[in-house]
Amino acid sequence: MKEGEIVLADLLNSDGKFKKRPALILKVLPKYGDLLVCGVSTQIHQLLPDFDLLLSTQSNDFQTSGLIKESIIKLGFISVLPTQFIEGTLGNISKESHKLLIKRLCDYLMK
Repeated sequence: MKEGEIVLADLLNSDGKFKKRPALILKVLPKYGDLLVCGVSTQIHQLLPDFDLLLSTQSNDFQTSGLIKESIIKLGFISVLPTQFIEGTLGNISKESHKLLIKRLCDYLMK
């Protein structure tokens, strides 16, 4: 598993139930190799401009993501997962987009 990859995993939703969904690997955490991930959603109306990242069907990131619908990478939907929760890799986003998401998250946390 690599940072910037989009994987398929069971993520805990706000209703307390697990749902299989795409997630972006933000960071591989030290020592045990757990993954800091954020969920990917097709609910475009939930996009938070200048925080989340829109993967429109015309974007290069969409083409390499392995996703089948326009989606948003939701920085507000973060989880830590052991690697055994990952069912497979769908694709990836560019290093530039990955760095942009990390910067946005860090900037928000430092406010």
